[in-house]
Amino acid sequence: MRVIVLTAAALAFAVPVAAKTYRAINWLPVIPLTNDTFEVIEDRGAGPRGIWCAAADYTRAIGRDTTRKRLYILEARGPSKRVKGAKSVVFTLEPDEELARSPQSYSLSVRRVGDNLAVSHALNFCDLPVDEFLDRF
Repeated sequence: MRVIVLTAAALAFAVPVAAKTYRAINWLPVIPLTNDTFEVIEDRGAGPRGIWCAAADYTRAIGRDTTRKRLYILEARGPSKRVKGAKSVVFTLEPDEELARSPQSYSLSVRRVGDNLAVSHALNFCDLPVDEFLDRF
């Protein structure tokens, strides 16, 4: 049993990441790049829903989730800036004028620069932790 627990713990933290890494509610690593940009590392088979969830959760964790705040894809899915061999998506909270003119997104993708969602919308892609779920009853 001990071996199984240790193996599971090692696999859960298998992605080598920087010291300032934030673990989102869905355990995806989020690494700040500047005050307004960060990358979500693709891990654990997460697709677009998981990546948007991690971006929104990080935004909430750093206190930048105002009512109308939007997340914008600054760099589409590609090689990570900080983790060798990993894929990531770079998000920004403060788009330049050109990026800010991107139409609101209605489909869920991480492959197009400029795609954007409200933080509150992206948070809907997060699964509830077991404790939060049980607290509702």
